[in-house]
Amino acid sequence: MRATAVALFLLAPALTFAQPSKAIPAPADVKAAPADAVKTKSGLASKVIAAGTGRTHPSSSDLVTVNYTGWTTDGKMFDSSLTDGKPVTFPLNHVIPGWTEGVQLMVAGEKRRLWIPEALAYKGQREPKGMLVFDVELISFTPSPETPPPDVKAPPADARKTSSGLSYKVLTPGTGARRPLSSSTVTVNYSGWTTDGKLFDSSVLRGEPATFPVTGVIAGWTEGLQLMVEGEKARFWIPESLAYKGEREPKGMLVFDVELIKIR
Repeated sequence: MRATAVALFLLAPALTFAQPSKAIPAPADVKAAPADAVKTKSGLASKVIAAGTGRTHPSSSDLVTVNYTGWTTDGKMFDSSLTDGKPVTFPLNHVIPGWTEGVQLMVAGEKRRLWIPEALAYKGQREPKGMLVFDVELISFTPSPETPPPDVKAPPADARKTSSGLSYKVLTPGTGARRPLSSSTVTVNYSGWTTDGKLFDSSVLRGEPATFPVTGVIAGWTEGLQLMVEGEKARFWIPESLAYKGEREPKGMLVFDVELIKIR
């Protein structure tokens, strides 16, 4: 499955920036943090622009969903999720240190301005150099798939089991009514672990849902997807006989969290 270029300025230091299609004007205080900004020991300065509705803060390993815009101190915008029209999702510990620290100060729904010194950004090793200024809206956060679910070793007592040996549990009820057919094509987000808790694949970490025919995947997926409705999130415990049958890695039972986004 193809990886996507999510948050290029954060995740891919070797890449250069594309010119944004529509510039968003810089804030009046882009040159330097104002007197009412809060500064941490690391040198990061921040200011709440709009209060959030959440009560808890993300941890450094959480998966966060944000909207953002970034400027250099001369007011030039170099990247923005707003120009693409959709938020971005990424692990908070996979980005520049100023983001990892700054977003942990936030709650869901909050908008905050970050003044990130060069030492917490790209350290003068790539463009854009110098201090960077970001407006960030924290939409939501969840535990990263790099942290396995607590029941990864075996299906819990409340999991349902089919005659084939597939076990599954609904994590979030769906909003749709119809289920995929064996002839359907589906779009999903997923993460997969071995029973020792090792993450071996995740569309969530790549930031791009996967689309494929229901019959184009391992047997446990083909069966499990047809139990779901659109919008549903479920966990599958797939025995080796319904996975790779010991013929390739990963071997043994596999555990997947699957969100069924769309049926085509």
